[in-house]
Amino acid sequence: MTGWTGPGGDTGCLAMFPGQGSQRPGMAGHLLDAHPSARRLFARADEILGLPLSQICVTGSAEELARTEITQPAIATTSLAVWELLRSAGYRPAATAGHSLGEYPALVAAGVLSLESALQLVRLRGRLMGEVAREVPGAMAAVLGLPAEKVLAACDSAGSVGLVQVANYNEPLQTVISGHERAVEAAGRTALDAGAEKVVRLDVGAPFHCSLMSAVEEEFTRALAAHPFADPVLPVISSVTGTYIGSGEEARELLRRQLTGPVRWVEVLRTAARHPVGAYTEIGPGRVLSGLARRTLEEARTRSTGDPRRLTALYGELAPRAWQEPVAS
Repeated sequence: MTGWTGPGGDTGCLAMFPGQGSQRPGMAGHLLDAHPSARRLFARADEILGLPLSQICVTGSAEELARTEITQPAIATTSLAVWELLRSAGYRPAATAGHSLGEYPALVAAGVLSLESALQLVRLRGRLMGEVAREVPGAMAAVLGLPAEKVLAACDSAGSVGLVQVANYNEPLQTVISGHERAVEAAGRTALDAGAEKVVRLDVGAPFHCSLMSAVEEEFTRALAAHPFADPVLPVISSVTGTYIGSGEEARELLRRQLTGPVRWVEVLRTAARHPVGAYTEIGPGRVLSGLARRTLEEARTRSTGDPRRLTALYGELAPRAWQEPVAS
C-alpha cells in the first residue's frame, strides 16, 4: 500500500479519528457481523462501561445514539474497532489525530491511553457535557463561506446578548460557533450580513468547546488525574494546539483544555502536510474529516472506512488474504 501506510516521508499517512456528529444507526453492524476482533473489542467495551454498547451500535435508534453520554463511547469504540482491523492488516500511519472526541481513540492508537481509560473518560465527558446542556440553553452553528477572522468579529459583536465563541476551525471557510442560544443566533445573523453563504444550526447535545463547559472542568480534571498517560509511541497532533503532543503529561493537560477550547482542525491538517503527509485515512464512522481534508489541502488524498464497501476496499488492499478472517466466534 505505498502512499498510504509508509512510516514517513512523502508517502506518510495521517490516521484521522472522527468526533461527535459522525454517529449513525447501525454504524458497527458490518464490523460485528464479519470480524471477530471487532466483536472482542466491543465485548470489552460493554464490560468496561456496563452498557450494551455492541447492541446500541447495531440496533440503537438515532435518538438513543444522539444522547451525548452514549454518542461519545459509541463513536470511540467503533473507531477503535476499525483501527484494530486495519492495524492487524499492516496499516502503519505516520501520525494520528482526532477531531475533539476523536482525540481519545487517537491517543489509544498512539499508546498514550489504554482502551479502558479512554472509554471511561469519554463516558464521563459525555455525561458532564450533557449536564451542561440541561442547565444552559446553549447552541452550536456552522458558519459557511466566511473567513474565520470575520466569524470571530461576529462573535464579538454578539457579546452583549450572551456568550458565543468559536468552537471549531474546521476548514478555511467553515467555522463552528458555540455558546448561549440567543448569542449564537445573533452572531449567525451578523455573519450572514458580513457575507457568509449560510449558517447551519447543528443538532448536538451541548454547547461544546466554549467557556460554558468550564462548569465541569474541575470534575473532569480530577478524572484525568486518576488515569495513567504514557508518552506517545506514534506521533499525535493535538486538536487543541494543532501541533505535536510531546508527552503523556502534555496529552493529559490538552484533554483538560479541550473542554473549553476550540478545535483547530485546519492547523492539524497543515501541520501534517508540512511534515510531510500526503494521504489521510478517516478511521471510524462517517466521512466528515475526509471532506475537511480535501477542502483544506489541495493535494490531499483521502480514504474513509465508515461503510462496508470503503472498509473492504482499504482492508483488501492492505492484506488481501487477511480479508478472509474467519467469522466464527
